[in-house]
Amino acid sequence: MYPLQGTLSDVGRVLKRVTMNKGFLEELLRRRMPQIVGLYLAAGWGLLEFTDWATGRFGLSAFWEDSVVVSWALLLPVVAGLAWRWGAPGSSPLPRPFLRPPDRSVAVLPFLNMSGDPENDYLGDGLSEEVINALVKVPDLRVVSRTSAFTYKGTAKKIRTIGRELNVGSVLEGSIQRFGNRIRVTTQLVSVEDGYHLWSERFDKEMEDLFDIEDQIAEQVARALRVILKNEEWKSPHRAHPSDIRAYEYCLRGQQFLIHPRLKSLGFARQMFDKALDVDPRYAPAWAGAAESAALIHMNYPLRDQELEDADRLSQRAVELGPTLADAHSARGFALFLLHRVEESEAAFQRSLELDPLLFQAHYFHARACYQQGRLEEAADKFQKASEIREDYQAAFLAAQSSEALGRTEEAEARRIRALAVAEKHMELNPDDPRAATMRAVSLCRLGRPDEGLHWAEKALEIDPNDPGVRYNVACLYSLEGKVEEAIQCLEAAVKAGFQNKDWFRHDPDLDPLRTHPRFQSLISEL
Repeated sequence: MYPLQGTLSDVGRVLKRVTMNKGFLEELLRRRMPQIVGLYLAAGWGLLEFTDWATGRFGLSAFWEDSVVVSWALLLPVVAGLAWRWGAPGSSPLPRPFLRPPDRSVAVLPFLNMSGDPENDYLGDGLSEEVINALVKVPDLRVVSRTSAFTYKGTAKKIRTIGRELNVGSVLEGSIQRFGNRIRVTTQLVSVEDGYHLWSERFDKEMEDLFDIEDQIAEQVARALRVILKNEEWKSPHRAHPSDIRAYEYCLRGQQFLIHPRLKSLGFARQMFDKALDVDPRYAPAWAGAAESAALIHMNYPLRDQELEDADRLSQRAVELGPTLADAHSARGFALFLLHRVEESEAAFQRSLELDPLLFQAHYFHARACYQQGRLEEAADKFQKASEIREDYQAAFLAAQSSEALGRTEEAEARRIRALAVAEKHMELNPDDPRAATMRAVSLCRLGRPDEGLHWAEKALEIDPNDPGVRYNVACLYSLEGKVEEAIQCLEAAVKAGFQNKDWFRHDPDLDPLRTHPRFQSLISEL
């Protein structure tokens, strides 16, 4: 396809999508199309005025004026198409337009590790995440997601530039340095508008005081931004403290591995949570983390029953030790659902959300349970809520997929656009994540960009050709693109590698083109 033809086809897709859909209008603004097209129209108007003057001044024929008008009109859709392409995430170096940020908005950048040991990076990342999690609960405060904020990890950009790109009024940055059992944490909250410090502090304390440091940072940021804290309801009243801070450190490491839903990463996460339990056998968050790791391994790689048995045992102990810990009830609900104890699972998820209405895991795992039961309306709402709480590419992708399964075409498209942007951000930090690559591929194909989609599908297989989840997702993409034999072959390889989720096979709309194929039906019967 010639470049001009490709651009015109982009314009056709853009015009087709122009509806009153809020998500799509936000995408138009994010890609800066109104500004670019407006500048083109203004420049064209000036050129027409000049042409009109030159025609009268030099006695030129009307042919020249008509030629300018026709050329200007013909180039308008080309400019619109290029604006759409250039505005795509990661595709354009053009600066973002100025948008006045909300009065109370903040981005928390990953804290720099100043210890000289890369092994301590988890401390800076974990501290930033805990502060983000605390600030999210502050009423009337807009907090940039972890995914967006962490794309600036290690960047040389100035704070004010980062703040403008994220469209926030303030940016919190800091560093953490460890000396044996002592830590030094420095923080500064900077106003994006003028670059002045709104608040800064240095903490020199013992590792055991890390929880207090996190709470103090979140509280001082909220107060500096003049957010009213009513009875400090934004703090979690049920936060568990270990008897040994090392248990918390191992949990931080485990949470870093849980971000990557691959078998090796989930295995490392399980190891970290087990180490935490060795240090403090009564630390409920470690039991909940270990249960979640085991449940995810069983869900994605059900090669044996041991993980499911572990998830049941570990989650039950988490609830016993932490009856008011939302994470414990969420892990319990997830394990109970995998055990097909649906009513008990529902009760556990509801209890988790009562304790913490903004817990990502509770919304996300409950959504997966609803999806596998065919409760698509609930699944769509819960996946969307989860993706709003945390900018997670899986939640965003599944929210779009649920909308599509419900036949909500416009909503599904808007959500796919967002899911693609989230996956691209995630892969800036994690270029070796094959699952993100496959979801990126499917989103691209669904948005009418099959060549790019197939490229990322091949990339995913290159990253990890033996992962059954990757094979399954690539099969979905082949199915959508009409590559039936390739899709069936990928599904067979996925099942052989350990993908055994029959409910997902039944309800996944991406597999609809394959359902009448004899080999697909045979595959379903064998699961």
